[in-house]
Amino acid sequence: MYTIFVVSIIIIIVVLLLAVITTSKAYTFKHTVDPIDDNPYLKNEKLEDENK
Repeated sequence: MYTIFVVSIIIIIVVLLLAVITTSKAYTFKHTVDPIDDNPYLKNEKLEDENK
């Protein structure tokens, strides 16, 4: 019974550590946004509006 308890605690600690590590890496990742001038979808919308 104690072995199951110890193995369970080890699994919980490993999962918790992996969750903390991946979350901290996600927060340090630099997200970028394309400028509006380079957005091809806005150019297509403008052309469609002009053609109407």
